[in-house]
Amino acid sequence: MSAVRPSWMEKPRPVTRAAKAVALTAVVALVLVPFLIIVSTSLASNQEVVDNGGWVLWPQHPTLRAYHQIFDGGIVGHALMVSAGVTIVGTAVSLACTIGLAYALSRPGVFGGRPVLLLILFTFLFPPGMIPGFLLVKGLGMLDSYSSLVAPVLINVFNLIVLRGFFQSVPEELYEAARLDGAGDWTVLRKIVLPLSKAALAVVGLFYAVSYWNAWFYASIYLNSDHWPLQQVLRTYVINGAQIADTGVSEAGMVSAPQTIQMAVLVVATVPILIVYPFLQKYFTKGVLTGAIKS
Repeated sequence: MSAVRPSWMEKPRPVTRAAKAVALTAVVALVLVPFLIIVSTSLASNQEVVDNGGWVLWPQHPTLRAYHQIFDGGIVGHALMVSAGVTIVGTAVSLACTIGLAYALSRPGVFGGRPVLLLILFTFLFPPGMIPGFLLVKGLGMLDSYSSLVAPVLINVFNLIVLRGFFQSVPEELYEAARLDGAGDWTVLRKIVLPLSKAALAVVGLFYAVSYWNAWFYASIYLNSDHWPLQQVLRTYVINGAQIADTGVSEAGMVSAPQTIQMAVLVVATVPILIVYPFLQKYFTKGVLTGAIKS
């Protein structure tokens, strides 16, 4: 009796394979071509930008003049430093607070653990809204300070649940063995739980870093324009069409086309995340799935 192969195991016909290749090529082109235009325009000379109507697909005479203007000071350079500082400090503080709270909530029998967890989930389902949040930040005296970008989003509930689930997946025998050796909670967390949770920590840390790097909403309502991070500057000068060359950037003496500066700012805002992501991508499946399934 010969076995019948299912239809999905049959070798596809040449026409089907060609259609798949065309479809994949079209999807890749839709993703890569816009990014190529952004990078090419940021490297193009003023004359090329003018000759091509503002967008350049392949610059004939690439130049880094726009990037020199950005990093030579002015509002973009200051905004870049603000974003970098808020991202580094915010990610470190949020990760530390999330680890501490997730570890406490992951241990059975901790005093007040269940009410605290229910209270946290309640804030996740029913967020306070913009106006109460603004009044709270104003009442705490954090308006026009960088702490207003970190404090309202210090602990993300989704990240907390993922990390708590990962901590719960650590075998209970390891906790008991450490207790028998006289280890306290801090020692157990530092020497046993955290080394076994690198995947979840990498994923949660990347989530926090991306959210802080892309943050612009809180900056628009809590900060004056002198303290804006990069994404708020990007929104103002790219989406709203303002001219960066009219600000302090052009004071260095080198003036580029406005489109070139705008595309260079886009590249500067995007590249750091693109660089970090490949190093942490291998942890994504294990870190997210393990924590989510356990929770």
